[in-house]
Amino acid sequence: MKNILIVLGGGRPNGNTAQLAKAFAKGAKEAGHSVETVSLCKIEVKGCLGCNACRYEKPCIQKDGFHELVPKIKVADMIVFASPLYFWTLSARTKAFIERFYCLAQEDPNPPLGRYERYPVKDCALLMTSADDYFWTFEQAVSYYQFALVNYIGFHDRGMLLAGGCGDTNGRPQIGRTGHLERAYRFGKNVYPDCGN
Repeated sequence: MKNILIVLGGGRPNGNTAQLAKAFAKGAKEAGHSVETVSLCKIEVKGCLGCNACRYEKPCIQKDGFHELVPKIKVADMIVFASPLYFWTLSARTKAFIERFYCLAQEDPNPPLGRYERYPVKDCALLMTSADDYFWTFEQAVSYYQFALVNYIGFHDRGMLLAGGCGDTNGRPQIGRTGHLERAYRFGKNVYPDCGN
């Protein structure tokens, strides 16, 4: 079975994204996987400074919560990025978390096209929520996920759940009125179908 780390980049403790991640976690746990969820609202992770001090697995010079997340990232077989849609892409908290992966990269004398270093091999998945549900609602977020995490860092995509139509952002979370929570549960339960779940 797998170690799954869910990184919650939403702002509301029981908001649409938190509920979606919880449903995914329930399914994954029932399938026998070890699941831990961390909230970037509770653990401060600042954006990358671009100072290059951490190049090739040296610790980041910033004193924040990312350091306590590094061991969790290293032992995880899969990282699930759970984010609400903010200005048509991932939340700033989520993006800051991804930027800080730079300190996990190793030197690679022969990197593939477009990459400068070698990152740990992980599986990944994307869970997102939004108020809108147009055909283009998640286009920019999916593009970032695919290019940054899959194409550049080299993670192996296990799938996405794009939960649009979760209701007006001024009101209470409406995801319970959709079928997204059931879909998230099934996604978690079957994310590794070869593990016998």
